[in-house]
Amino acid sequence: MELIGNSYKGSTKNGRMDGEGEYTFLTDTKYVGEMKDGMFHGKGLLFFPNGSKYEATWENGLAKQGSFTFADGLQYQDNNWDYCNAYDRRFHSERSNGFRPAGETQLTNVHPPPSIPDGCYDCADGFYDPNSRVVTSYTGRFLRNTDDSEHEWIVRTCRKAWDEPAGGDPQNSFATRSEENSKIVS
Repeated sequence: MELIGNSYKGSTKNGRMDGEGEYTFLTDTKYVGEMKDGMFHGKGLLFFPNGSKYEATWENGLAKQGSFTFADGLQYQDNNWDYCNAYDRRFHSERSNGFRPAGETQLTNVHPPPSIPDGCYDCADGFYDPNSRVVTSYTGRFLRNTDDSEHEWIVRTCRKAWDEPAGGDPQNSFATRSEENSKIVS
């Protein structure tokens, strides 16, 4: 565990995790619950750095039955999932708390949305830097490296720093267009 950056606090048996314990992954994802023979076994919770959690019953390291709760409290449902579908595109916070007043656009589930660092994307669990191909949490902690598929998806679909209302595309900003227009001679 120590070689790859993971850690464990809890009871052991024959040098293996056994009984109640807390296993922390390098990404700060944390499992708290029952262990048996070095594996998650029994009741346990996975806590993710973004605030979401997965509560499950585990058998020999595999989740057999569980429920996922997003950081904002939205509970995932296997059946009859009606959140963010073709007929209702509201964010969970809008469904729970109502819409923002007229003129106040809600761009993300969190309002106001986090300010995106220059050249980066907001990929819902943190910021993505396409140059390093790394996703960091909103507080700056490393979350993961992206593969080609995730990179393409983020670049194609996620909010970019230059999409923010105060900024705009740095190559096509209002200030630049205004300066060009002021040079027009009649």
